Amino acid sequence: MTFTVFRLMQYHQKLDAQLRAERARRWPDVFRIQKLKRLKLAVKDRLAHSAAKTFGKRLRLRKI
Repeated sequence: MTFTVFRLMQYHQKLDAQLRAERARRWPDVFRIQKLKRLKLAVKDRLAHSAAKTFGKRLRLRKI
């Protein structure tokens, strides 16, 4: 695992925690939730691109 991939994974986890915290609020900010979702998806796309470069097209990311 490269340092860049490690940092992207950390950032993805941080965004996920912020998203869960925002949803748990009594009056969640819909615009902040949308922004966090977009950022999280962008990070996921970069991770998938890095995995495709490293392992080729054979690797597909699966939901857990």
